[in-house]
Amino acid sequence: MDKKHLRTLLCHVENGDLKVDEALERLRHLAYEDLGFAKVDHHRCLRQGFPEVIFCPGKTTEQIVQIAQRMADTTANVLATRTTPEVFAALSEVFPDAEYHELAKAVVVNRDQTDCGRGKVLVVAAGTADLPVAEEAALTVEVMGSRVERLYDVGVAGIHRLFDNHDKLMSANVLVVVAGMEGALASVVGGLVDKPIIAVPTSVGYGANFGGLSALLTMLNSCATGVSVVNIDNGFGGGYSAALINRVQLEE
Repeated sequence: MDKKHLRTLLCHVENGDLKVDEALERLRHLAYEDLGFAKVDHHRCLRQGFPEVIFCPGKTTEQIVQIAQRMADTTANVLATRTTPEVFAALSEVFPDAEYHELAKAVVVNRDQTDCGRGKVLVVAAGTADLPVAEEAALTVEVMGSRVERLYDVGVAGIHRLFDNHDKLMSANVLVVVAGMEGALASVVGGLVDKPIIAVPTSVGYGANFGGLSALLTMLNSCATGVSVVNIDNGFGGGYSAALINRVQLEE
């Protein structure tokens, strides 16, 4: 349950439109709900400003659907990451308005599209092979209520493509930079802008890339200031951090 829904519930009680016992029943699972195989954290939106997100690998389709159903009862938006077409098919039977983002491998039920960002987040990707991770980041930013722009295929092998978009880089409030291979793009962007950068290394690369480890180490050792790094292929984590930075505190 988010702040808006909780405030509405309390106003109904205050105005006499809802009995106290009925409100208590709705709040019965406010902290978390034990499904046996999962404890769904309904309180997370109140604590952190965004509901729990379903990470699908390792869960059965039935478990994913049950978690999504319980979440949808208490929050407007549901985001499931690393999904498959089979999972989407099952979710779409329960949520006709569910959307499958094939490149990002994510399913979204996005019923509350309130703009809660003070600027825009720019997702920058080095190469086309990095797009699945970049799209996971961009979609996360969008679902969390921030405006997002994309700047793709501007890696250091053709660095003039990046410089041609200098105005777009400078207009962003937060940047997510996604790169594999050696991961140098985050340092280059960090040397051009005065905004926070969330660097996302990807597992794209040849043998000595070590499944993204080379890009991760390059980003961690960046001499550019303002660069923070998340885990390999963690587009969700990069997008989530960027959206939090971009978020404004709404008036109570």
